[in-house]
This record gives sequence, structure tokens and C-alpha cells, in this order.
Amino acid sequence: MTATATPRRSPREAVVAYIRDFGVLRETRAEYWGIQLVNLLDCIAYFAMLTIAAVFLSEDLGMSDEWAGYTITIFTSATSLLLLFSGMYTDWFGIRKSVDLSMWTLLVLRLAMVVVGLTPSLPYRGVLAAIIFLLMAPAMAAVQTTFQAATNRFTSKRSRGAGFNLWYLFMNIGAAAAGFSIDIVRRALDLPNVHIFTMGVITAVLCLVVRVTLIRREDQLVGPDEVVAEEPEDATVVRKRPLQIFREMIHEPALRQLLVLVALILGVRAVFVYLYLLMPKYWLRTIGPDAAIGTLSAINPIGIVIGLVLFIPLANRFNVFKMLIYGAMISSIALLPMAVPWTAWGTSIQAAHYQMAIACMILLTVGEVVWSPKLYEYTAAIAPKGQEGAYLGMSLIPWFLAKTVVSAMSGHMLNRWSPEEVVIDGQAVALQEAMINHQLSYWDRPEAMWLYLGLYALAGCVVAYFLRHWLTRGTDFRI
Repeated sequence: MTATATPRRSPREAVVAYIRDFGVLRETRAEYWGIQLVNLLDCIAYFAMLTIAAVFLSEDLGMSDEWAGYTITIFTSATSLLLLFSGMYTDWFGIRKSVDLSMWTLLVLRLAMVVVGLTPSLPYRGVLAAIIFLLMAPAMAAVQTTFQAATNRFTSKRSRGAGFNLWYLFMNIGAAAAGFSIDIVRRALDLPNVHIFTMGVITAVLCLVVRVTLIRREDQLVGPDEVVAEEPEDATVVRKRPLQIFREMIHEPALRQLLVLVALILGVRAVFVYLYLLMPKYWLRTIGPDAAIGTLSAINPIGIVIGLVLFIPLANRFNVFKMLIYGAMISSIALLPMAVPWTAWGTSIQAAHYQMAIACMILLTVGEVVWSPKLYEYTAAIAPKGQEGAYLGMSLIPWFLAKTVVSAMSGHMLNRWSPEEVVIDGQAVALQEAMINHQLSYWDRPEAMWLYLGLYALAGCVVAYFLRHWLTRGTDFRI
């Protein structure tokens, strides 16, 4: 007797089935939709603040590129470190109190930043802004773990996959809205950068209102066909103490494979740091002070939303490791359009840099949709059974170190290749003017910065490709 092969769904059928799967969320309560609304509102505020932060510190508070980079480094690094402990914070206080405390903290600190930004006579404004950013870090870390814990709590086993997919979609919709909101504040309303934080105050108030009105329960959602008791653990999984797991991990070849791969694609992952630390100032200095930096930033999350819906249903048709490497190559190549001399685009400097930016963001988004989810799948596949969480945590350590270094160096890179002004024959000249008048060599212009960063990212992907047989040893990935 032969088994009947399951018919393979067409791409259209796969997409329709993927969208239909969201219908299972009908069984969720108001609390799930409340937390997603808070997620959307907070992402608008967070991504808008992150995109404008370096510009605000320099343009409004007078910080140098270097010190603005250091300040953002402290904020993002502290947030990443505190993510290790914020889960305990959420478990201790519960979902509702965690949202309340986090939003009240962010409301007060964002309001304090507004006061700093609108009070030119205030002494040490830069120092005060740095302190406020640092104080935001615990609340930002707590918010992220609260969203994940709440999404898990407010979905059943059957609806959990769709629940987390929708959470990620809401996050990217919020990031896209954040980009447009920046241009509304800066260009349409002609308001100073500090009012991005004013918008954050408003979203924090709205989040508190949503919490009070929609998030009233914290008990675990149980589906109609589920039992409350947990199913028994897989008998093959042996529970071990964290220290024992760590001792065993450092002697396992799989850990070396994982860390080598993560190190090789750090240049690609660093592109996401460039999005908020290098690109906003680069666009303002090459396109002009009215550059639509928010709209350009919104291209990536909009593309992610579309890509997730269209591509995820088809992703299982392809080899995981190949998708990871080829997708990472596309994301690294995304920097190279900005390395092309603007004169080669055959148009004005403003139009050329808009075209460069759009080409970069489209390529970056295509690559991210392909490779980013597959990194987590690779990590889970290469990890010994029962150690998937530990391996995922270890994979974040090199990324944390690289992000810290890149953030700290961002101001120096801007000052070297994309400063606000350059000195020509002893006189300060705006960067854009010096480029138009051909007063700078290629290696002293922003294009050189993107060439170096792009080639570094691409080189790591190429090395990973040649090491593909070793990097996939112990997995069932076909090469």
C-alpha cells in the first residue's frame, strides 16, 4: 500500500491560506486587541524617537556627531542589557501593572525631554538629555517583554502562531507610521524636532487609556477544545541547570558554528543601526534640510509588512541556509547604490540621493524578509535538543557587542565622510555645496563610507557561503 502524496499548493493558495489562518484570532478576548493597540501606538513613538534622536541631539541641543552617537549608544546598549531582566519584571508585576508603570515612566521622561528641548536657557541640556535617554532604557526593555508575554497570555495554543505574526505586523505598521509622522511634524507642520517627543507623550496617554478600558484581565486564554492542564514534556528533553548547559555548550561544535555565522553576518545586521544613526543625518546633509527622512525610513517597515504576508507562505519551499545567506547578500548589496557617485545618476544631487535611498531601502527590505526569520530557524536547528533558548541567547552576544561598537563609531564615521561642513582652502563649506562644486574626492565623500560598509557586509556573506558545508554540519539542511 502506497501513501498518497499531499498536493502542493500554488503560491496564490498558500497566501490565501496564510491570511485565512488569522481567522482563528476571533476566539481572543478584548485584552489581546488592547495589547496590540498599545503595541502599535508605542511603536509609532519609539521608532520616531529612535530615527530623530541623533538629529535632535545635534540640531536642537548642539551636540557633536560623536557625542550624539555616544548618547544613543548608551540608550540602546542599556535597553539591550536590561532585556535580560525585564522578563522577571513583567512576571513580578503582571501585564497590567507592567504596562501602567512603563507608560507612566515613558510619559514623564518624554515630557522632560520636551522641556529640555524647548528651554534653550537650560544649562547642560545635552547632559540632561543623555540622562533622560538612559532612564528610558528600563521602561523600553520592559515594554518589549510585556508585549511578548501578553501576546502569549492572551492567545490560545491554536491562535498563538497567528497572534505573534499579527504582533510583528502591528510593530512594522507602527514603524511605518512613525516615519510618516516625522515628516508631518518637521515638514507639514514646520515644528522643531523636539515635538517628536511631544507626540510620544500623547501616545503614552493613549496607551494608558487603552490599558484601562481594554486590558482588564490577565488569565491565560484557553481555547474551546483545549484543557487547562499542560501537556507532558517530551520525554527526550532533559532539563538541566543553566550553569551545566553553559559548560556543555562551550565544548560543543554547534556553538562554534553558530558564533562564526553570527560574526560573519554582523555587517549585515549592522545595517539596521545605520538606519537610525547614519542615514537621517546623511540624507539631511546630501539632500537638504527638507529631506523626507521619515518617509524614506518608512519604506522598510512597509515592505516588511507586505513581504511577510506574501513571502512567509512560500518560505518553506526553499532551503533555510541558502535563504539566510542569499538574503543577507541582498541586504549587504543594498548599501552599494549609495556608493555610486551621485553624478552617475544623471540628475540633480537631491534627486540622485533620493533615488539612491529608495534603491537601498527596497533591496534592504527584500533581503531582510528573506534572511532575518531564517537566522532564528537556523539557530533552533543547530542547537542540541532542549538548548534552543540558550543558543538563541548566545547568538545575541556578538550582535550586542557589534551594535555597541557601531553606535559608538557612528559619529566618527559621519564626521569623516558626511559632516555638516567641510573645510576647503581654510573656509567652512556645506557638504552639499562642496559636492556640487566637485571640491571633494570620492574617498572624502559619503559614497566612500557606504562602499566600505557595503563591502564589509558582503565579504562576511561570501565567506559564510564558502563555509556552508561546515556551518550546516549536524543539521538536515540540503546544500
